[in-house]
Amino acid sequence: MRVHEHPGVGEAVRIEPASRDGRGWADYAAAHPDATFFHQPGWLEVVTRTFGYRPASLVAWRGERVTGFLPLAVVPTLPWGRSLVSMPLAAYGGAIADDESSTQALLGRAGEDADAVGARFVELRNERSVPGLPTKDLYVTFRRGILATREENLAAVPRNQRRSIRIGIKNGLHAEIGGKNLLNEFYQVYSESVRNLGTPVFPKTLFASLLDTFGNASRILAVRHQGIVQSAVLSFYFRDHVIPYYAGARRDGIRLAVYDFMYWSLLVDAMERGYRVFDFGRSKRGTGSFDFKRHWGFEPIQLAYQYRLGGGMEIPDLSPKNPKFSFAIRVWRHLPLRLTQWIGPSIVRYFP
Repeated sequence: MRVHEHPGVGEAVRIEPASRDGRGWADYAAAHPDATFFHQPGWLEVVTRTFGYRPASLVAWRGERVTGFLPLAVVPTLPWGRSLVSMPLAAYGGAIADDESSTQALLGRAGEDADAVGARFVELRNERSVPGLPTKDLYVTFRRGILATREENLAAVPRNQRRSIRIGIKNGLHAEIGGKNLLNEFYQVYSESVRNLGTPVFPKTLFASLLDTFGNASRILAVRHQGIVQSAVLSFYFRDHVIPYYAGARRDGIRLAVYDFMYWSLLVDAMERGYRVFDFGRSKRGTGSFDFKRHWGFEPIQLAYQYRLGGGMEIPDLSPKNPKFSFAIRVWRHLPLRLTQWIGPSIVRYFP
């Protein structure tokens, strides 16, 4: 246990390791206005269990009162070594706290813990920047309010996307929402889609665990054409937000306008269930997903991914846009789907 003195703010901040089950901090995270879906105990539990990461989260205390929380996990990095990431597989992470002193105490302890385990860097997937830390400006997110009626929401969609939605309807597309009953069909189209992008696929057990852990706060929407699933998205529900997070489509389905129809169907369902914000999630600048979300009328919101770096190290770049990965991506796109489903999960744990 380390105590960090911060004059002028009352009791000293005390930093302790967080319990895995959320005892002592889950209620704090659930109530904090800056907390995200990924600050919940279930997220850390699922990703650490699935990929063998080591939990390393921290809690800030003043006396008997929690004043901050930093979700963290120790993950392996290529070609060797390890890092501390807040949070693996998450679009959003970083510290949530009542005051700057608690934030700085959490970050200071994270740096000490990184040194202790030989981590090369600490990565903080912040929505807002913390002064004094190196920042990567590659990632943005997209959010927009959900309006009260179907007609208002359709009017807010730009003309070309409205046309695609109508094409999807004319093509006889049908949306179905469920849970693990749709997992196998979701996984087939999702793994095909990420293979086509040249990206290793996550194991099916990850999605099964997310559905089990979060229940009705994680649902699959599948789009069928003539009975066959052509696209699907696994979404999360948090407070008044719907967050489409893992999505994919068959190549043959894209010509049917399945993507636009899928997201429109999700938005309408969320509206009818009382959700008020459509969180289109993270994208990298200069990618197809970035352009797609812009075409839906969403404006990018800069994310402040920040780092505490080891001596002499530059900000790491494990993005598929890194030219070092271009050959591997080209090869991966041409591998048989079953092979990528088999070997992908053992690779993807290095790209959290």
